[in-house]
Amino acid sequence: MSDSAFSHSQDQLKQLARDVLAYAREKGGTDAAVEISEGSGLSVSVRKAKIETIEQNRDKGLGVTVFIGKKRGNASTSDFSAASLRATVDAAYNIANFTADDDCAGLADEDMLEKNPRDLQLYYPWLISTEEAVALAQRAEAAAFAVDPRITNSEGAGVHVQQSHFVSANSRGFIGGYPYSRHTLSVAPIAGKGAKMQRDDWYSSVRDAAKMAAPEAIGRYAAERALARLNARKLDTRTCPVLFEAPLAAGLLGAFVQATSGGALYRKSTFLLDSLGKSVFPSHIQIDEDPHVIGAVGSAPFDEEGVRTQRRDVVKDGVVQGYFLSTYSARKLGMKTTGNAGGSHNLSLTSSLTKKNDDFAAMLKKMGTGLLVTELMGQGTNYVTGDYSRGASGYWVENGVIQYPVEEITIAGNMKEMFQQIVGIGADVLVRGTKQTGSILIEKMVVAGG
Repeated sequence: MSDSAFSHSQDQLKQLARDVLAYAREKGGTDAAVEISEGSGLSVSVRKAKIETIEQNRDKGLGVTVFIGKKRGNASTSDFSAASLRATVDAAYNIANFTADDDCAGLADEDMLEKNPRDLQLYYPWLISTEEAVALAQRAEAAAFAVDPRITNSEGAGVHVQQSHFVSANSRGFIGGYPYSRHTLSVAPIAGKGAKMQRDDWYSSVRDAAKMAAPEAIGRYAAERALARLNARKLDTRTCPVLFEAPLAAGLLGAFVQATSGGALYRKSTFLLDSLGKSVFPSHIQIDEDPHVIGAVGSAPFDEEGVRTQRRDVVKDGVVQGYFLSTYSARKLGMKTTGNAGGSHNLSLTSSLTKKNDDFAAMLKKMGTGLLVTELMGQGTNYVTGDYSRGASGYWVENGVIQYPVEEITIAGNMKEMFQQIVGIGADVLVRGTKQTGSILIEKMVVAGG
């Protein structure tokens, strides 16, 4: 671990955590949990080769939850002095005193806690100087401009470097923590002039900078995407197949996660209420979760409550096998936590129909004539009803070949029907954060003209 990234070691954070828990017990709390984190990072952005921003961050924080029976209080601080830690515990204890009892409040059951967290190799410090970061961003942007004289402008390029570590502990014997990193390079070129301008972007986000795509490759691809959108047309209203490009397809997987998450389920604010054991997708669809992929962005040996994570089938042959639950939401539903406090881990959406050579071109052929969607605008999903309506742009495709770009259109449907009408998933797999999928082909949706 680089001394320059952190001012405290893991052992020092663990000692602070033990001190906080000991004081919470002394104060009269029946249970307590604490999380302590520290991080440092660098962000630079350039536009037209000139530096726009340089930001360096170094932050730390501690959050403590104190339980008095079924009452709970939270407080936080960024000051790690003994006096401040005691004051923070006092504040959490006092808040708990004034809250109402909540039958579902409380720490995770002891048998659910991770006792021996494995090392998933999530930490790759990137000791890059500000000058080197600026040069990388400039290379990505310059590569975009070099593609074609019609790349006339840029919204900029940026490099973001982040190294952090944390320790989480509770009064039921759990203590664990680890360092992790996340580094990103992005660029957003603009093609064309005046009212005909089009923008697009591309990025690479990784834990290990050695695995980042080359800045020239990112710049070139972003420019090609922006150029392809020039001279976009509108469409009149029709019903047709829709192919979601892989980066957007991850958003459909995200919608499924939100609809099957504990909070939405116990509040009855989801169109997938009581979907456990039911066919939500066609039988060729599988979704699995694997929190233990070495070095992956969505990996974690335990969740935010210290509950051990495990590989599982979330959807098998189209049928929902499990929800995404924290301890609290699981108790509200009369179920057990799934180790998803804080979200999903490395979800993969696949189809048993996908062949090795089902690349992007093959998916266009599979669709035949329809709409390829490459950008979505607005928040048009009603999670209670499943109704879906989003502003979109992309390309009109005929006989498997892109004909022309389209813009100012709306795509509409119902998520329940959209999930059931997935007829194919491409082998053009892309990882976006904690989710991984190829392009998704939906049998039919309403496409409305602007």
